[in-house]
Amino acid sequence: MSGDLAARLGFAHRLADAAGDVILPYFRQNIVVTDKGSGGIFDPVTEADKRAEETIRDLIHETFPQDGIVGEEFGDRPGSTGYRWVIDPIDGTRAFIAGQPLWGTLIGLEEDDEPVAGILDQPVLRERFIGMDGSAQLRTPRGSVPLKTRGCSRLSDAVVCTTHPVAHFSEDERDLFTRVEKAARLSRYGGDCYAFGLLAMGCVDLVIEARLCYWDIAPLLPIIEGAGGIITDWHGRPWRAGANVLAAGDPRVHAKALPLLSA
Repeated sequence: MSGDLAARLGFAHRLADAAGDVILPYFRQNIVVTDKGSGGIFDPVTEADKRAEETIRDLIHETFPQDGIVGEEFGDRPGSTGYRWVIDPIDGTRAFIAGQPLWGTLIGLEEDDEPVAGILDQPVLRERFIGMDGSAQLRTPRGSVPLKTRGCSRLSDAVVCTTHPVAHFSEDERDLFTRVEKAARLSRYGGDCYAFGLLAMGCVDLVIEARLCYWDIAPLLPIIEGAGGIITDWHGRPWRAGANVLAAGDPRVHAKALPLLSA
């Protein structure tokens, strides 16, 4: 690992710490919520989202001023070093404004367009999911433990998660998701990014989502893959921005779900 990369990997934790310090005072408070959605789709943003991303961007600019940045609230800033930071200050703003600790700060690092590190930080629960250097770990006040997805070969044994089967799926997509849900042992809704953390922990087996943005998934790739999982689109192709997401802890259950989603 180069010195430049090692310095940035350590710096990523500083970014997560700073974002949590900004966000926590807003949580479960009476805050203003702005709807930035269109076409009748509620897409909330709060001052906590904006201030956290501003804080992260300012720290990157001070420390690595030539690095690129792409974030949910303030767009893309090109860089010249080959490194780019991918930021979602509060992934799960709907959960945030509802007082549910299922949201998280996502921070990804890319080198020459390839994901090399990712952090999912949940400061209320004091849990930090980390993926880098081909492995993944969970850091809590009790220490750090390796993250490992669990084995699951059959859909009938699987726990499947999605954020919301009505709000985020088209009618056709919902029908396809329901096929997997009916074949699974258990389904749970409302996880946002935290569902991917649970998959990396070995608590759930499948996460199925539709039309997520680049910053919703790119920081999670090193965590899921480092824990032994797999993320593709609904046709089994490598995930790309805007594509639907099928994440699995075991390639065998991934293979069982694919035909139901791609039919």
